[in-house]
Amino acid sequence: MKDVQRPRCARKTPFDSFAFKNTQRRTLASGTALAGALGLLLIPNAAQAWEPTKSVEFVVPAGTGGGADQMARMIQGIIQKNNLMGQPIVVINKSGGAGAEGFLDVKSSNRNPHKIIITLSNLFTTPLATGVPFSWKDMTPVAMLALDNFVLWVNSEAPQKSAKEFVEAAKEGGANRFKMGGTGSKQEDQIITAAIEQSAGVTFTYVPYKGGGDVAAQLVGNHINASVNNPIEAVSQWRAGALRPLCVFDKERIPLKEPVADGKSWNSIPTCKESGLDVEYTMLRGIFMGPGVTPDQIAYYVDLFKKVRETEEWKDFMAKGAFNVSFKTGDEFKTWLTAAETQHKTLMDKAGFTKQ
Repeated sequence: MKDVQRPRCARKTPFDSFAFKNTQRRTLASGTALAGALGLLLIPNAAQAWEPTKSVEFVVPAGTGGGADQMARMIQGIIQKNNLMGQPIVVINKSGGAGAEGFLDVKSSNRNPHKIIITLSNLFTTPLATGVPFSWKDMTPVAMLALDNFVLWVNSEAPQKSAKEFVEAAKEGGANRFKMGGTGSKQEDQIITAAIEQSAGVTFTYVPYKGGGDVAAQLVGNHINASVNNPIEAVSQWRAGALRPLCVFDKERIPLKEPVADGKSWNSIPTCKESGLDVEYTMLRGIFMGPGVTPDQIAYYVDLFKKVRETEEWKDFMAKGAFNVSFKTGDEFKTWLTAAETQHKTLMDKAGFTKQ
């Protein structure tokens, strides 16, 4: 009988045993990794970076059509056009009491990250002039967006070609003979006028108007002798050859060198200090939130406005208005605010504008 060959039994080698155990380890590791990934997906939203969960109120402590309102609505448009927020942003004007209505509203919005406010110099002037119990410290500073410049303007037919010549003419004319036009009373324009008086030893008759456009028109018509208007409020009259800029109240010349009128640029205008008039003043365009907000909520808006500033729309707006494009946040912004508050109090106390 032919022998039947039986199959040999497979013999386990030491390597086979190692491979089996290693496969077990890989399977366990894969399961652990999968569990970790699922765990990440299950982390609650609260642990992620904060962002708005409903509409954001964008308060303007001034009326419609003014500089702050225009800037707020332009920012709103930039955010919507570029999809910079997942929630809508709604501009709300609260101008009562020279802006006190808006400031007090935000002051009372404790721990509310869905409300922000754009500020100008009435952040300082309103409580000083009215006695309203409010300070910028009652809110949370977010960011300085820019600083609005002021320029000393005269009619192009006036003989004065510099700030020094203008001051000399005002002195020769006698007290209160020169009329200085500006927007509002005890606000930026009149504060600058008072600063010129204090620095140069002259006295003007200050004539308040509703807006910068009215001021420029009055100066073109020779109804006043000078104004301290913002660049954007008088640039069209400069281009038309009706007005002449004498100096800018910033600490440095405006860096824009593209010709505007008569072959001159904004950079051609000397600072007032260069011209012998020792006065510096710029107006804040900043963003604040209410008290009690968290660091990540502040960080969200800082990042948002950085993105706004990077857009071509913003850059074009800054150039057209000849703004100082300074941007400050955190302690640097707070340091600037402290100095600006002191400056306004000093100027307003000397001018007798502070409510006693």
